[in-house]
Amino acid sequence: MTVTLARPVTATRPDADAADVVRRARRAPRRHHRRLVAGLALVLAGAFVARVLLGDYTVTIPDFLRILGGEQIPGATYIVMESKLPRAVLAVLVGIAFGVGGAIFQTTLRNPLASPDVVGVSLGASAAAVSVIALAGWSGWPVSAAAILGALAVALAVRAVAGDHGGFRLVLAGIGLAAAMQSVIQYVFTRVDEYDVQLVLRWLTGSVNGVAWPSIGLLAVALAVLLPATAWAARSLRATELGDDTAAGLGVARRRTDVLMLLGVLLVAVGVAAAGPVAFVAFLSGPIARALNRGRTSLLAAGLVGAVIVLAGDYAGAYAFDDLNLPVGVVTGAFGAPFLLWLLARGRTGRRAA
Repeated sequence: MTVTLARPVTATRPDADAADVVRRARRAPRRHHRRLVAGLALVLAGAFVARVLLGDYTVTIPDFLRILGGEQIPGATYIVMESKLPRAVLAVLVGIAFGVGGAIFQTTLRNPLASPDVVGVSLGASAAAVSVIALAGWSGWPVSAAAILGALAVALAVRAVAGDHGGFRLVLAGIGLAAAMQSVIQYVFTRVDEYDVQLVLRWLTGSVNGVAWPSIGLLAVALAVLLPATAWAARSLRATELGDDTAAGLGVARRRTDVLMLLGVLLVAVGVAAAGPVAFVAFLSGPIARALNRGRTSLLAAGLVGAVIVLAGDYAGAYAFDDLNLPVGVVTGAFGAPFLLWLLARGRTGRRAA
């Protein structure tokens, strides 16, 4: 007679269940982040295609591919290669630079108002650029170099005035220096030659129109260096978000945070040097990306959001109004200012509720 033994019943260990719950909790944000990045990449690709192929002169996809292959199509080749495509490429590069740079500012300083637009970094670049144009007669790449130096000078001045304190003290110091830079710009504007007015206005509003391919290539090279360095320095970003003391307790040195902030300044500076201070892109990208990522910071998502904002703003400025071509900085400024007021109102409401 054969006796069959029943399979022993083993109770599930509580610690195994807890470990499984922790693993699932860790995987869920990663999966959501991957889906978010993929979705933003698709939106960016669609916006890029629309900016290049649609508008007042429509180009078909086969014609666009033929133009990229070197074929000369009367009218279409010039419009695509000298107007539409460089504007779209520059919008993507500038949007990524502003988006990542702004997210670094807001996350490292733990303040949504601490963006390059608010703390004067962008205005510092503009003030330096218009000064050398109007007072020294510079043009070309020296103007861009002066803009980068101007952004760095303002960033260092804000840090020196605020000291080791972040938060609203740094924002207030930045607002004060931004007002000083605005005064410099207004003074220089009274001294500018009438033939340089259009060039100076570019440095005041921000525009992706009329930029040559060599300048776009220089920006691409700069980003090819700065973005990998930012990815390396941002490995400590989660600890930095918890505050300086907590980050130091976790082994993250203050020097690493300063390096990340310097990279953020450089990203914004090269963006301004290429297209001028496109308003509020650095301010908007981080909060939008964070909201889409369920409250978690993502520099990659912020960069993609920034690129979409600049592309959409440039398209709207070019085609939304009949017989009126607005610089992208005017469009982003028009939408960014209400967002800033809403953010301030929400913060005041939150403090009252507390």
